[in-house]
Amino acid sequence: MDVCAKLRGIFHERRVGHGGTLDPMATGVLPVFIGRATRAVEFAEKSDKEYAAELKLGVITNTQDISGEVLEKRPVSVNREELEQVLENFWGDILQVPPMYSAIKINGKKLYELARKGREVERPARPVTIKSLELVEQQAKDLYTIRVRCSKGTYIRTLCHDIGQALGCGGCMASLRRTMAAGFTLNDSVPLEQVQLAEDPNALLLPVDCFFDDRPVFVLKSAEAEKKVRNGMTAVLPDLAPGEYRVYGRNGEFLALCRAQGGRLSTIKSFFEV
Repeated sequence: MDVCAKLRGIFHERRVGHGGTLDPMATGVLPVFIGRATRAVEFAEKSDKEYAAELKLGVITNTQDISGEVLEKRPVSVNREELEQVLENFWGDILQVPPMYSAIKINGKKLYELARKGREVERPARPVTIKSLELVEQQAKDLYTIRVRCSKGTYIRTLCHDIGQALGCGGCMASLRRTMAAGFTLNDSVPLEQVQLAEDPNALLLPVDCFFDDRPVFVLKSAEAEKKVRNGMTAVLPDLAPGEYRVYGRNGEFLALCRAQGGRLSTIKSFFEV
């Protein structure tokens, strides 16, 4: 939200939203949506994320990352092969108990607020999906880099903690960099400082329809069909195959993400400026 606040001032635009929070110590990709594009935030939040994380073995902290209070240190006798074997157990659908130092609310109270008061409450385990998990590099006897592709709501520091527990020596997250979010990678990203220094920051913005470039394009041919889409009504298009489409007006303007079914085209979300 600090980033969004800065961008509101830079773009002089009240409508600014982001596509998924990051831990305070994390770096990397933060998709930000400006103006009418904020209507796409809900799609970004649901998307997969990819991270590069440093796993520090032998250290257990109260925050499950290296910035927290050290609760315990244990000797590390794990080798690379043993770690790779344990990583296989975390592939697929797993259950995670959210860390106490998180913004999840229990009975109306954020967990980190309770944690700061020295309280710990029972948290129900939540299902998440680890789509890929690989060991990238070993930097030291007790320090490894892992790459994780996962579903929304996955806590990488909890994953590091749980891997450490499974190895018997404990572990925590030493650093975190998000390398992909909402389909955007580090190569697509612009440092905040570059936006702040740009003469024309609007030139750095991507068109909102690029976010949906995995859907086929459909251009409306008739004024009647375009009027219906612009008014949020259903257009009858008997020859249109079922599926989701990026729908454009006759002048090439991106109008909406739509769904075709049974020869009828209905709007999922509109994006044209009113």
